[in-house]
Amino acid sequence: MTQLVACDMAGTTIDEHGDVYRALAQSVEEVGIATSEADVQAWMGADKVEAITALLRIGDHPADEETVRGAFARFRAILAGLYAANPPVALPGIEDTLNGLRARGVKLALTTGFSADVAGPLLEALNWKLADDDGASDAALVLDAVVTSDEVSAGRPAPFMIHRAMERTGVQDVRNVIAAGDTVNDLLAAHRAGVRGVGVLTGKLGREELSGHPHDAILNSVAELPSIV
Repeated sequence: MTQLVACDMAGTTIDEHGDVYRALAQSVEEVGIATSEADVQAWMGADKVEAITALLRIGDHPADEETVRGAFARFRAILAGLYAANPPVALPGIEDTLNGLRARGVKLALTTGFSADVAGPLLEALNWKLADDDGASDAALVLDAVVTSDEVSAGRPAPFMIHRAMERTGVQDVRNVIAAGDTVNDLLAAHRAGVRGVGVLTGKLGREELSGHPHDAILNSVAELPSIV
């Protein structure tokens, strides 16, 4: 019995037009480190401070705290500008699907490699709210928990955000949890958390790229989740 569905945000439930990828690459390139598509993709879904640190080190940069802090500040600024120019939207069918699952008694959580100060305005712009927020009855999507990467000791592929979502929703058995995401790090986090991992094809990776990693299902979209819940 599925009691909790925990979904990634960008590329999984939200179409943000690939702007996270662009902002992450640009923030590192401004420091003088050339990035490849493969290098950046390997860190999609992960905590963005951890991703920036890793990408700097790939380029043999010492990745000292000041440089990482500055690159992260640029990442947030670049992303905010991109989002202002081309606002993110919910992926097709996501709101109806997830609200429908919640109406059936399934708890809903979002987990994200964003920090709270990035995720908060994004959710507000989409009118996605926690169940105990004011005005939740008029929200486009009602959630039981949101866990950001700065709330745990390590982001994906560590399992901690999924376990924190379980803690917040009162779900104790990992066998009753599905975690869905569009990146390899999403699948690895689900595997390490002991939950059912579902890859979705709404991000940059295809079926072949995702299926080479631990998973229980590969779906075209989170909108297909009811078929396996």
